[in-house]
Order: sequence, then structure tokens, then C-alpha cells
Amino acid sequence: MTTWTDPSADRPISLTAPSGIDRAAHHRLDEAWLAAAWSHPTTRCFVVSGGQVLIDETPDGRTELVMTPSFEAPLTEAHRYFLGNDEDGVSYFALQKDSLPGRMDQSARPAGLREAGALLSARDVGLMVHAVGLENWQRTHRFCSRCGERTVIAAAGHIRRCQACGAEHYPRTDPAVIMAVTDEDDRVLLGRQVHWPEGRFSTLAGFVEPGESIEQSVRREVHEEVGISVGQVEYVASQPWPFPSSLMLGFMARATSTEIEVDGDEIHEARWFSRDELRAAFESGEVLPPYGISIAARLIELWYGKPLPTRSAA
Repeated sequence: MTTWTDPSADRPISLTAPSGIDRAAHHRLDEAWLAAAWSHPTTRCFVVSGGQVLIDETPDGRTELVMTPSFEAPLTEAHRYFLGNDEDGVSYFALQKDSLPGRMDQSARPAGLREAGALLSARDVGLMVHAVGLENWQRTHRFCSRCGERTVIAAAGHIRRCQACGAEHYPRTDPAVIMAVTDEDDRVLLGRQVHWPEGRFSTLAGFVEPGESIEQSVRREVHEEVGISVGQVEYVASQPWPFPSSLMLGFMARATSTEIEVDGDEIHEARWFSRDELRAAFESGEVLPPYGISIAARLIELWYGKPLPTRSAA
């Protein structure tokens, strides 16, 4: 496998820009340090609930993650997760709650990553991605997979420990491949999933299976979903995708066949597009581009050669 050179690499893929946060994992088991960090007046925290946080607009037009000093934080029992420190030594924590707190000024609003990821600063996005990933894992792994007993939180939210059998469980991340497939005529292959709205097309994707290399996964997924055989596979970049717990591994792949045969289970429709055809389809609204924060948009842009066109104004 070779690595694709991304000419737009200086423009970070959504959710991957350097956040300026040091996760400081060496502090996660130091209860005295964590207690001191939590009680420090500069420490900031925010609530995460059901994959959402509160965001707010500033007077100068920016969007920020709503954070409070730790001494103003809502009460929580054990669901307090240490996310790291910034270069000024400020510590950040996320608090998992059953619901988001209300706001007296009514200006803040709840938002998930698909909205907030395109609005927040790199620091705030990095904190939110970390918190949402931990929250989902914590909510779905309360019992030991070895003996079935209830587990307890450890390592500032990054381990669940079984007190019955001693097993330790770590946050789950599922590797998934996502690929822009092109043919010998330099067309790109895009598909529409069964549950997507009419006109929504994107790159193909799927999970890596046990005992499988990522290159094998690319070829298997493309063949299973649309009946196309793939030869050369080139790695581009990765993107955390906590919906709920994936790591997307992005590729460019070269097809060795072109006859499409969709599986009908995951993919409802698939089409080859030339650049002119895709531009016309985007501009007319016949085809809707992939979601803005997904690595899929970057993969298509790499083939297209420039930012994707948008629908023309009526």
C-alpha cells in the first residue's frame, strides 16, 4: 500500500485539526493530582449528554463550547472525565449527565458533532470529540464482558474496572475504511445508502473485519456493496468519527472493473461520475454532497482537484 499525497493537507480534515490540548494520560491514575486539578480556579468543564453539548455565539460572531469553572459545575457522582491541559496549564473536564443544564440567558443551544464540528474552534472540537467518544462508551459498557458484573469508572473516565474478576476494559474504537474509487477513465464511484435522502451520494465505506488488513477491507467492501473489483489502494488520512465509536481510514482506490451491481441492503444506488457530470449534478441539486464534516468530502475533492461545487442560486 502506498500513501496518497494530499495537496490540501495544510487544511485539516474536520475533527482532526491540532487542538492544542495535551491529553496528559500520565495523570489519569493520580487521584491526588486530579483532585487538585479539579479544584483549581482556572479549570474549565462542560456537560455532555447523549452526544450533545451546549454551544453559544459570542458577540464577535464566533461559536464556542459552553464551559464553566469547575466550582460552578453541576453535581455529578463518578462521571467526570479528565480531557487534558492546554499550553497555559488550564485543565479541562467533561461531565456526563442525563440531560444538558438549562441556561438563564436562553442564548445557548444543544448541538451534536455534525453541527458543532463545523462551527467550533479546533480546541473546542477536540475536547468535544474526546468527551462524546468517552460518554458513548461509558453508557454502553457498564457491565463486565468477562463475568457480567457491574464495572466501575477508573483512570479519569478512560478505564472501566470489574471489581469481581479484576478485568479492565478500555474505550472501544472500531476501524472503518472509507474510499474514493476511480476507474481508468478517471471517473469517481459514489453510492447512496438505503436510509439516505434522495440525491445524497458519497464515497463507499465499511468496517474492518477480524483477521483482515485494511487493504483487504477496502477491496471486500467495494465488491460486496457494488460488485466492483479494486486493485491499487492508497492511504490518504484518518478521522475520528464518534457516531458512535469509529475511526475512519480514508483511501483512494483504483477499480479494475466498472459494471455496478448494488447489494440492495446497504447501497440502494451507485453511479460513476466524471468531473463535469458531478459538477452539473451538484449545481442542479440532483446530487447532494456528503456531510460537510465527513472525510468523504475531502476524498472526493482530492479526485475533483478543488473544493466541491455547491448548488447554484435559483
